[in-house]
Amino acid sequence: MTTVTAPHTTALLPELRYLALGDSYTIGESVPESGRWPVQLAAALRNEGVPLADPRIIAATGWTTDELDAAITAQEPLGAHDFVSLLIGVNNQYRGRDVEEYRVQFAALLWRTIGFAGNRPERVLVLSIPDWGVTPYATKEGRDATLVARELDAHNEAARQACAQRGVAFVDITAVSRTRGAETAMLADDGLHPSAAMYAEWTRLALPIAHRLLAHA
Repeated sequence: MTTVTAPHTTALLPELRYLALGDSYTIGESVPESGRWPVQLAAALRNEGVPLADPRIIAATGWTTDELDAAITAQEPLGAHDFVSLLIGVNNQYRGRDVEEYRVQFAALLWRTIGFAGNRPERVLVLSIPDWGVTPYATKEGRDATLVARELDAHNEAARQACAQRGVAFVDITAVSRTRGAETAMLADDGLHPSAAMYAEWTRLALPIAHRLLAHA
C-alpha cells in the first residue's frame, strides 16, 4: 500500500504580513514580479508551511539609503508587519558616497525596520549588497572590479556590524553574486541586474534563515 504525503498547506493559518524594503534588487529591475527575490522567498516559505503573504514592497531602482528613508516616511504609517527584509546600499557605493555616511544611514534605517517588525529584531532579515563589479555592464563602463569589490566589502561590513549589534539576521549573498554574477543566465537583459535565476540563488540562501525566524509565528 502506497502512502501519499499531503503537500504543506497554509489555508487554515493566519496570513503573515511581509514588508520588503530596498532598491532595484528588491523591486526586481528587468524581471517579472514573480521573479523578484522577496516574492520567491514568500512562495518558498508557503511551500514549507509558513503562511507568509506576498510582500508589500517599498523599493525603486537607484535609491540610496537616504532616498529609501524618505520614501518610507512618505508612505507612513505602514503599521506593524510579521516579517521585514532590507537590502540597500549599492547605489551609495555606485555614486561614490562615503562608507561612514552609509554606516550612519543604514543604522538608522535598520532601527526603523525593526520598528516595522513590531520592535522584534528577530523578525528582520538583511541581505548583503551583491557585487555588480563582475557584470558585463561594469566592464563596459570601464570600472575597476577590484575597487568595486573592496568598497562593497566595506559597506557590507558596516551593515553586518549594525545587524550584529541589534540581533538581526544577516544573509551573505555577495559571494554567489561574485562567483556566478557574470553568467548570462544569471543576468537580466541589461547586463547589470540579476535575473530571476540569480534571485532564486539568493532565495535559496535566505530561506533556511527566514524559516527559522518565522518558525514560531
